[in-house]
Amino acid sequence: MSVLLLQLAGPLQSWGASSRFARRTTEPAPTKSGVIGLLAAAQGRPRTDLLHGLVDLRFGVRIDQPGTPLRDFHTAHRFTTDEALPVSERFYLADAVFVAAVESDDSDLIENLHQAVRNPHFLPYLGRRSCPPARRIDLGAHHNRTLSEALQQEPWLAASWYQRRRRDQATVSLTILEEATPADGPVDTLRDQPISFDPLHRQYALRGVRNRSCNVNNPAFRAPRAAVPDHDPTSVLGGVRCI
Repeated sequence: MSVLLLQLAGPLQSWGASSRFARRTTEPAPTKSGVIGLLAAAQGRPRTDLLHGLVDLRFGVRIDQPGTPLRDFHTAHRFTTDEALPVSERFYLADAVFVAAVESDDSDLIENLHQAVRNPHFLPYLGRRSCPPARRIDLGAHHNRTLSEALQQEPWLAASWYQRRRRDQATVSLTILEEATPADGPVDTLRDQPISFDPLHRQYALRGVRNRSCNVNNPAFRAPRAAVPDHDPTSVLGGVRCI
């Protein structure tokens, strides 16, 4: 197996899976449709293109820094008539950091996607065009490694200030959301399996998601100082008689 790892970090992110009409929500972690869309854009594929090769990628994401939910209001006008559109609610994740991974047994496809991410045809964004990345996205292509192994072995990428909040812990537990396999049995489902990004006929299917955790080292860990022993400055006077 070959795996491509992506770092998704920015001031704002938004990953919708069931947004409709004037209320555009976000999932707590990147969706498969959002990441596949990022990869397709990096390759230069138009929205009307078929997603050959991309829809079969197995997807997973590790939550390194969950971020803070944020709500905003959005106004817009039609370009041709200047007619005002209804005010909509937009939800985001602020200061979040994720490690996303796609897996395939086609190493050439993973290498092609790796080169596309390094030199994208269209600029990448984190779910919406208003959400640019704040760090480099590319974390490299890894061969002879499974998706689970790659997500577990990548160092913790949370912001340094966030790591310091847990400096009393040598290791931290992180949540991993992996695309389920038939052997996983009953799992949660999410409608973010892309079929078509065509604006006139967008289609998404359900996929299974398995929730598990892994432990990673905390680079900000500081061992507690040894306790200071009790000190009695008069102990050296033991046996001395005062007159």
